[in-house]
Amino acid sequence: MQILLARSAGFCFGVKRATRMAFEAAESHDGICSLGPIIHSPQLVEKLEEKGVVVVNAVEDIPEGAVIIRSHGVTSGELREIGNRNLEVVDATCPFVKSAQDHAALLSREGYVVVLVGEGDHPEVQGILSYADNTEVFVVGAPDEAEAIPRRKRLGLIAQTTQSFENLRQVADICLKKCQELRIFNTICDATSVRQEEARDIAGKADLVLVIGGFNSANTTRLAQICREIQPRTYHIETAEQLEPEWLKGVGTVGITAGASTPRWLIDEVIRRVETASN
Repeated sequence: MQILLARSAGFCFGVKRATRMAFEAAESHDGICSLGPIIHSPQLVEKLEEKGVVVVNAVEDIPEGAVIIRSHGVTSGELREIGNRNLEVVDATCPFVKSAQDHAALLSREGYVVVLVGEGDHPEVQGILSYADNTEVFVVGAPDEAEAIPRRKRLGLIAQTTQSFENLRQVADICLKKCQELRIFNTICDATSVRQEEARDIAGKADLVLVIGGFNSANTTRLAQICREIQPRTYHIETAEQLEPEWLKGVGTVGITAGASTPRWLIDEVIRRVETASN
């Protein structure tokens, strides 16, 4: 059995940075927490908990001391609350997410109605939206949702960092018909685009595709969707234990990719399980 592993499978720059900062903070503090899970990998969050990093879901739940800001960022209001409490902050917000927040604030200041392409309930999206609090905002997950945007004179378009470029482009085409002026910032992370292109390539060559990553990870879920459109025999799994050996019966080539929040050790465990099942 041949295994095709995506070159960029696993941690992206932002996740590597956040993870390193979190483990270093755990080593240098007797007690520390993160506001929300540092990344969308339950297995890595568990390892951080073993090091003493406690996950809390609200600013009022943060004990006195230090707090880690997750890679997805937090809302501007939460940052103000943290500042008011004079807590020590380890800011692990991904720079690409920070850039999207800055662009949302810029569009808001300059009077644009903001359209954000993304998942409305995702923490990254909630954080970005909070920086456009002086203007009207619309969150759309797909082009058909953009059709409901009312006509406005000036629209400003940005995207959740893990969105596909094609989704952003299609929404932009619709927004052009809704306004006199459209300003677009492509806030999609380069790592996301690269992983999605690799996923398409592998799905076109494999008899079966395994996409590894947290079920709560937006970019991993999107990789699975992309692969499934090309290769219906695509399975999204978090760990090697979830791989069923019968999936591999009659399979000559297995494609493997992983989300940007997936640790390398989880990928290696899946590869070993595939190799064991094929022997």
